[in-house]
Amino acid sequence: MRLFFDTSAFIKRYVDEPGSERVLDLTSKAEELGLSVLVLPESISTLRRLLRENQLAEVDYRALKEAILIDLNDADLCDMTPSVLEHAITCLERSPLRALDAVHIGSALVYQPDLFISADRRQIIAAEREGLRVEDLSGTAVTI
Repeated sequence: MRLFFDTSAFIKRYVDEPGSERVLDLTSKAEELGLSVLVLPESISTLRRLLRENQLAEVDYRALKEAILIDLNDADLCDMTPSVLEHAITCLERSPLRALDAVHIGSALVYQPDLFISADRRQIIAAEREGLRVEDLSGTAVTI
């Protein structure tokens, strides 16, 4: 199965919270894993916030960062190409999205996954509007 994760869902692979088991299950079954290049800075931002809020120890931050970097080596990273940006702009014109959420959808539209996985309800609605088949983890969202 060809999967595409946005950061709100992919971070559940590293941060134990509701929805993490589903993400681990999906990633273990993935034949191809697509991610926007935004996943790395957004994931680091989330981990740093958890560190600042004393929900994560420094040693755990370093280990999770390393795990993310290793996993990204096996993923298909989607750059911000003109096609991705064109899709993102179309999404912004059709749906009330934040810019980076639209870039995730634009990346997924270029990648053409079997399933787009997100924990952001607005993004899920927009992705469905754009014709993506979606796995909704919004009931288990972490703030990015």
